[in-house]
Amino acid sequence: MSSAVVEHPGLLPGSLGPARSRRTTRDWLVDSLCFLVSVGWVLVATLDAASPNPSFAERLPYHWMIVADALFGLACSAVLWVRRRWPLGLALVTLPVAAFSMAAAIPLLIIFFTLVVHRRTAVVLAVTAAGLFTNTLLAILRPDPHLTHWATAAWGVVITLLVLAWGMFVRARRQLVLSLRERAERAESEQQLRVAQARQLERTRIAREMHDVLAHRISLLSLHAGALEFRPDAAPQEVARAAGVIRGSAHAALQDLREVIGVLRAEGSLTEEPEPPQPTIADLPALVAESRAAGVRVDLRDEVSGADRLPPALGRTVYRIVQEGLTNARKHATGAAVTVGLRGAPSDGLSVEIRNRWPVGEVTEQIPGTGTGLVGVAERVHLAGGRLAHGRDGTGDFRLAAWLPWPAS
Repeated sequence: MSSAVVEHPGLLPGSLGPARSRRTTRDWLVDSLCFLVSVGWVLVATLDAASPNPSFAERLPYHWMIVADALFGLACSAVLWVRRRWPLGLALVTLPVAAFSMAAAIPLLIIFFTLVVHRRTAVVLAVTAAGLFTNTLLAILRPDPHLTHWATAAWGVVITLLVLAWGMFVRARRQLVLSLRERAERAESEQQLRVAQARQLERTRIAREMHDVLAHRISLLSLHAGALEFRPDAAPQEVARAAGVIRGSAHAALQDLREVIGVLRAEGSLTEEPEPPQPTIADLPALVAESRAAGVRVDLRDEVSGADRLPPALGRTVYRIVQEGLTNARKHATGAAVTVGLRGAPSDGLSVEIRNRWPVGEVTEQIPGTGTGLVGVAERVHLAGGRLAHGRDGTGDFRLAAWLPWPAS
């Protein structure tokens, strides 16, 4: 009897209903085994009931009762093929048969097991209580020739409870497997989402670096090219010097662009630091010298104490702030003097201020821009835990000021 009720129909995640409308190869094998065991039991029970000394129950007084019992057993065996779809309906319909039929005992147990696996506990317990009642009637209507009525009823209760426990164990195990599978799939999808977010954040960071670097280089190119355009009668030495600056800035811009595109194309390098050395506060004099070479009047006032102890990330942020300030001054205040002020010390924080006079009248040369430079600076300062202020102050100057935390160690 134990081999007749071994089956594993699938469950939908979060429910107790069948998961598949089509039988798999395993389902076909299990259903075929259940059907053959049930039919085999029907034959054994029928032959035993027809014998002079039956082993399972009292001999039926009429031959047609034996035939009717066998037909009930075969009918219950036949409906085993659809028990996965309607386990509760079949259990209720076949429940009265359990009160008098010995031939249908095994198929009824298989239907009951399927009900326990696929339906909720409250429904299963209600059907179990009704089944125990019909089991008592069977012990009265078909008494065992070797046992008392109470002993026969007790064996029926024991078998029913064993099938109930087995079915609930199988259901709990399947729910656990489904839960673990859902967790694994959810963890995998969350991991993929984290990877995608990391890629997007890294690409955004690279795009911000690209804007900071190329905007600075291209603004120098535009400034020198504009000077050559408006002064075609300049001395050959000045023209050669401007052309040299244009050539050098173009070469540097192309190099920076090539490096950034190389990082974007390399999928595996998105989570790594860019290969070229990143600028620090020590590179500010070279940055100011580039702007001075382009004809911008820049006054650098460095009052930073302990610059050698400045964290590289903080130094890179300071460099990008100054770079964006100088780029904006060249774009929107051509010819205006620019003052760059740095001051700070460990544990006191680091202040950066770029100031230039507000342009008077219309700007003769307007360098196109994306309008996202200050947005990128604000994001950098926010990520560093600092504060940023920009705009026209009371003196009429345009002021870009940032304060960045500088830990003592």
